Amino acid sequence: MKKVNLLNLKGEKVKDINLNEEVFGITPNNKVLYDAIILTRASLRQGTHKTKNRSEVSGGGRKPWRQKGTGRARQGSIRAVQWVGGGNYGTPVPRDYSKKQNRKERRIAIKSALTHKANENALIVLEKLSLETPKTKEMISILESLKVADKKVLLVVKEFDENVILSSRNLQDVVLISADEVNVLDVVGTDVMVITEDALKQVEEVLK
Repeated sequence: MKKVNLLNLKGEKVKDINLNEEVFGITPNNKVLYDAIILTRASLRQGTHKTKNRSEVSGGGRKPWRQKGTGRARQGSIRAVQWVGGGNYGTPVPRDYSKKQNRKERRIAIKSALTHKANENALIVLEKLSLETPKTKEMISILESLKVADKKVLLVVKEFDENVILSSRNLQDVVLISADEVNVLDVVGTDVMVITEDALKQVEEVLK
């Protein structure tokens, strides 16, 4: 059974807590994890890129000069791809980048990501996360107490607190999400995961 320290906001140990082996102790499936990362990144692409080909640009309705006898290269239209103002060739067209992954694979992927975090000692569990005033310097002080102020941090809470939101939103290296929003890309894309005890229980309940 894996154990981690439960810390208070000052970075002091309160007690030991056990991590659910079904969530944080599996054998990571890196292939499925990789596929989930690609899927998530692909879903962020709008796919609305578009340029005009030679059939869509205006002009070029007639042959610019006769085929032979001018000494110039033969041309059929002033809107061919080699002309300034001509159409484009082989450029992007609107498309759907979304990929598919079944539910079982998605669960294995997030469990693999969480297991990697636990194995790398990059998982910090907080007794609670609350602030009296919405000040960025208070959030920085908490991160310094946890010794993660110089890292990219994923903060996971059970429910959003307005003071926590306002205190963390100006910090470029802090990502704040709720427990039901935990995803592969945020877990893998940050150096350390800081999660409250209530949020940890919710994540384990959903994924076990």
